[in-house]
Formats: sequence, structure tokens, C-alpha cells
Amino acid sequence: MRLAQHMAVASDRVRATAIEATEFPDLSRAYRVMAVPKIVINDRVQFEGALPESDFLAKVLEAASAVH
Repeated sequence: MRLAQHMAVASDRVRATAIEATEFPDLSRAYRVMAVPKIVINDRVQFEGALPESDFLAKVLEAASAVH
């Protein structure tokens, strides 16, 4: 989440929101959260667990290319 927040600070095109899974069980069920961190990008790309920065960026770019 920290990397996503840094990206959001660096670019107006990125927004990052952290949600505590135990406090929002409906969202946790909707996104099938089974482990944390669970990252969901544009409702298109999802992954669980911490990734190295380069892999995280690749996922962000994958989600961005799926929009166009």
C-alpha cells in the first residue's frame, strides 16, 4: 500500500485507498480477500502479497493498458 500511496502523491492520475479488511467485511467478500495485502487495480488486476517495486509497477501498467 505504501508504494501505491507514493505513486498517488507523485501523479494526479493515481489514487490509492487502504481499507482494513476486518472493518469492511462486505468489501472483503466482494473482492474475495483471503490474504493481505490484497491489491485491486481498477477492478481489473488483483494480486495478494507484497511484490517487489518493479513487479508492482508492471501490475499497475497492466491495469492501465486494460483501460484503453
